[in-house]
Amino acid sequence: MSEQNMATVLDGIEEIYRKHRRHDVTSTLSTLIIDGISSHGMLLDSFVVLHAAFISSMHKLIGIEFAAFVVQSIVASYERHLAHADGVHGSDSSEDRGKECSNLVVLLSELYNFQVIACVLIYDLIRELLNKDFSEIRVELLLKILKSCGQRLRQDDPSALKDIVTLAQSKQGDNLNSRIRFMMETLMNLKNNKVKKTAAAQHQGGDAVDRLKKFLTGLGKKRHVQAHEPLRVSLEDLRTAGEKGKWWLVGAAWAGDPLVDHQQETSKHGGADVTDNSVSTSLQKLARKQGMNTDIRRSIFVVLMSSDDYLDACERLSQLNLTEVQQREIIRVSLHCSGNEKSYNPYYTLVCQHLCQDSHSYKITLQYWLWDFLRDLGQINVGGAEVIKNLKDNHDRLEVKSISSSRMKNVAKAYGWWIAKDTCSLLILKPVDFTLLKPQSQKFLKELFIQVFVASQGSSPVLMDHADELGSRNRGVIENIFTKATKVENLGQGLIYFLSHTFREDGFLKWASLVAKETLQSGVDYIPRL
Repeated sequence: MSEQNMATVLDGIEEIYRKHRRHDVTSTLSTLIIDGISSHGMLLDSFVVLHAAFISSMHKLIGIEFAAFVVQSIVASYERHLAHADGVHGSDSSEDRGKECSNLVVLLSELYNFQVIACVLIYDLIRELLNKDFSEIRVELLLKILKSCGQRLRQDDPSALKDIVTLAQSKQGDNLNSRIRFMMETLMNLKNNKVKKTAAAQHQGGDAVDRLKKFLTGLGKKRHVQAHEPLRVSLEDLRTAGEKGKWWLVGAAWAGDPLVDHQQETSKHGGADVTDNSVSTSLQKLARKQGMNTDIRRSIFVVLMSSDDYLDACERLSQLNLTEVQQREIIRVSLHCSGNEKSYNPYYTLVCQHLCQDSHSYKITLQYWLWDFLRDLGQINVGGAEVIKNLKDNHDRLEVKSISSSRMKNVAKAYGWWIAKDTCSLLILKPVDFTLLKPQSQKFLKELFIQVFVASQGSSPVLMDHADELGSRNRGVIENIFTKATKVENLGQGLIYFLSHTFREDGFLKWASLVAKETLQSGVDYIPRL
């Protein structure tokens, strides 16, 4: 493999993946790469850079499972060689002692430069090297990392770099040799951004790095890319893969119970509190009683029930390290809990709203959940083509669920707030036929639009009652909400029909519905007829 035939090699590897089991190909490639890099002699930097670019290419073309497997294997091999080098001490005077670690840590640094892994893992490796007293091999490894990716580490997380400097200063003694002094000087210059421009621009891989980065950039333009983001995995994640599952495979990771983890942590500092044990037990029982039939759902439920506020909940949910598929359960569990409350609790609404600001996939889950809810109310024509076909095929066995008025009102308030605050739009009602509404659906949608109107005039989901007592009447906000519905003609006309037959009484709701209808009418009339 070389720069010139990299594309040809990738084509050949992709062909092998199509003909053989993916795991077998990935494990074989991983073994070949690690055996080639972890040799007893110091390798040319360009050789290591070339293999890092190859792994980055496969990460894009094959997907996250390839890069994750390779990274875990590299780290495991690196830690094994480092433990051996530490155990040898000074008994082996060979110049090649510890070169396996040096080559592997350069490979990990280059994987960071090529955006296969995030800075989290690199900083963890640095902290691990600083956990013990300075030795020749550890100082050499630290210098390798700083030389390979120091500038980028400072740009990505300068606060973590300050912590590293503090830790390094606490480890240095009075009698420092020239190598340790040089390492500390390099670290301080990096922290203070005093690295010379020529030194910062100069990379140990030479011009090959720039050429390979251009090659990787062009790869996404020519081929379908499976992975885009670097792996935000820590050293602890890799070490605990045996206990918590393979985090890179969908459905194969178990993030653990946050309350149990907290109790284990407190037990290390003097024992767990009896109250915490009782809370954990009661929440686990409550989760099962509420139908949380998987470990993921129970874990999410425990976090939601034990958090201080919605920001604390979102932070703790992010620490569960769920895959994109597993993250959908957060929306489902939140809406389940919200619907089962005796009175509306805006806590769950704010949790979902905050999550939707970070990822579009949560918005898609909100849409699908609402469609499922409408089908439970009797609207069998709401949903995808396959879903509708299956429902019609089993129409005789289809039973419309009886939804309590409190559940309908809680769900309506949540979706009313999200629509009013642009977390989702009225386009999620696109498959609804407003001329063929079932009684329960009509009741729910009326409550939904009441909440949309009320939420449009308020600044907090806590104050969503007593619509007629609202003093402010902001016409522009309602126009913005309903303008989006005019993109689909059938939806616009359906909403005009529904609002005309639903809100006839005088007061705030009558005024708001008139504003909405005028906006919809002007938008629908503007749509050109082809």
